[in-house]
Amino acid sequence: MEVAAPSGERLLLDAGRPLDAPREATGLLPATVDTSRPANVIFSHPHMDHWGLIDELPGEWPIWSGEKSAELMRLTTELFGGRIDRDIRTWHSRSAPFAIGGFTITPFLTDHSAFDAYMLLIEGWGRKLLYTGDFRTHGRKAVLVERMMERPPQGIDALMMEGTNLRSGKPVITEKELEDQFVELARDTPGHVFVQWSAQNIDRTVTLYRAAKRSGRTLVVDLYGADVLERVADGTGIPRPGKEFDLLQVVITPCGKRMYERQGREDFVTRMATGGAGTSRRKLSDGRAIIMLRDSMVADFAKDGLGFSADDAYAFSNWSGYLDTADPRSGWAQAERAGARTVRLHTSGHASPEALAAFAAAMAPKTVLPVHGTAWDDPGIPLPPVTRLADGEAWTIP
Repeated sequence: MEVAAPSGERLLLDAGRPLDAPREATGLLPATVDTSRPANVIFSHPHMDHWGLIDELPGEWPIWSGEKSAELMRLTTELFGGRIDRDIRTWHSRSAPFAIGGFTITPFLTDHSAFDAYMLLIEGWGRKLLYTGDFRTHGRKAVLVERMMERPPQGIDALMMEGTNLRSGKPVITEKELEDQFVELARDTPGHVFVQWSAQNIDRTVTLYRAAKRSGRTLVVDLYGADVLERVADGTGIPRPGKEFDLLQVVITPCGKRMYERQGREDFVTRMATGGAGTSRRKLSDGRAIIMLRDSMVADFAKDGLGFSADDAYAFSNWSGYLDTADPRSGWAQAERAGARTVRLHTSGHASPEALAAFAAAMAPKTVLPVHGTAWDDPGIPLPPVTRLADGEAWTIP
């Protein structure tokens, strides 16, 4: 999304990589993005469908994001064997409004499944535009959105709002309700509870840590999960490997160890192994824990006594589009073959249709500019006037 001023100054709001694009694919920056003129780029949060085209942006264009978002973007790039060499200018959750040329930008920390996600109020030339990025009102930071709705910015000319969940049917419950479901599953399971979730979904990690604590278990993450927590935990109450959070352990697997050795980060592996939180597959084989799992880890676990059994449970806690239950290599299918209980326990990272309508009403914009979603014209969803724009279509705020 591009915001242009009468003076010619331009902002690009997010530059995301399509979720279905092959990892090696290049040349994905839309042809509608004019790279021949200067622009500043602002990333709202660290999901790749919002920043993944960073390498295709002109090197002289300034890049902006939240401070923790920048850390997670760098970590994701390193995970795939690359690195972000360009400078990223950052703000933090308590930053005052700042200027980019003639624009004034006010970041509002918001509730989303991505850590360090922001809404952006953009002011200039007598106009106000609020870009929501991706958000929800049922996560662990829902109060941030509630406060914004109670005291909204005044005089919004255009609300650029996401609509991912408009008539999508995705599960929308609170993280607290999800925590209760995990506690029940843990109490009903004689063996381990294996959970597949995104390591960068910090809300989910907190949910599972709390569920482990309530059910008398430990939470076990892999090296990547521990790395994510290390990068974002400073200045927060988020669990991280160490004595303060004795119910959090880090399992060191051969695959994970090799991944970090390829990055030249043997010191991180050593620190996790010797810092008091490290554990092994063999040590875990006789216990009762909530254990992070991905499909690629199943064989590694099984080689050293941590394979599925009929006493275990396997919970898929990601978007259902990432799960193919018919794939015999999936964790789901392998758990079922071993007689383990399989369940889906998840809540969406995006706002429900009702929450979207309530947020739009509270912001009281002159018009809504849709981002994502397909049901914007549904008469059952009460929204302010909606202005539909085609890709590349120019529109002037009245």
